[in-house]
Amino acid sequence: MRILFLRDDEVKRLITMKEAIEAVEVAYREKGLGRVQMPPKSYLYFTKHDGDLRVMPSYIESIEMAGVKVVNSHPMNPERYGLPTVMAVLVLVNPPDGRPLCIMGATWLTAMRTGAGSGVATKYLAKKDSSVVGIVGAGTQARTQAMAMAEVLKGLREVRVYDRKPEVARKFAEEMSGLLGLEIRTASSVEECVRDADVVCTTTPSRSPIVMRDWISPGTHINAIGADAPGKEELDPEILKVASIFVDDLEQASHSGEINVPLRKGIISLSDVKGEIGEVVAGRKPGRTSDQEITVYDSTGLSILDVATGELVMRKAEREGVGIWLEI
Repeated sequence: MRILFLRDDEVKRLITMKEAIEAVEVAYREKGLGRVQMPPKSYLYFTKHDGDLRVMPSYIESIEMAGVKVVNSHPMNPERYGLPTVMAVLVLVNPPDGRPLCIMGATWLTAMRTGAGSGVATKYLAKKDSSVVGIVGAGTQARTQAMAMAEVLKGLREVRVYDRKPEVARKFAEEMSGLLGLEIRTASSVEECVRDADVVCTTTPSRSPIVMRDWISPGTHINAIGADAPGKEELDPEILKVASIFVDDLEQASHSGEINVPLRKGIISLSDVKGEIGEVVAGRKPGRTSDQEITVYDSTGLSILDVATGELVMRKAEREGVGIWLEI
């Protein structure tokens, strides 16, 4: 029995943002139609090391693919060890017989599918004429957020970025301006970054609100990415009280998404959540209903997105002869 092994750099060469968005949109639609199996992710908390480990299994019936991702989150890694905050490995499994098909480095894949998730949410929830994007945080995830926004917002003319480390924001602006062919400018504060933006993407590990209600204009769409574990939050709860909230998965978001802290404190309730983004993609629930509506996409990271994009990468690798076949 053989299994295909793909390195992270090979995965990076094999997937484009356009392809990732298409795969993620299919995965969300299948979830909205109830045709996936996906238990909530399991956590191990390395409290004394400021990190955690997550195990994420799922099965997408329509493409007959299952998989399990093992992924960490250690926000201090870049400073302490020169390692990425997030590192991951994905194992794809053949449902008919249970054979492991592929092991791939999934660090870049995780960033891509998360950016693609925001791309899908923005496609369905943002105003059609959105042209200004504000990105809070300038790490790896911010890069794929910018890539996804450039892919789905055809009228995009300006991207702003803020990071607590100005040199990181400047490097992001230089690199991504050239890559995307867009004007990207640094902001001196979170407020400057998000005020009057049509779309806001938050990508930080914050455990207290950093985006305030007074800075968000009517009609803004927010992709809340950073809150992916209990206790994390980036948005002023007052935003959630007036916004139309769409989550990627209600159970997972309730205990580890942007809504987890406001729910626990009783600031909002589950009835304030309009639905899951998959239900919108599947046409089962409406998305944005007016240009004045504030919309929020609460992303916690779903295994089905890893499986959908991982399956795409594996098939391309097989066709193009990329990777190493290992005997197990």
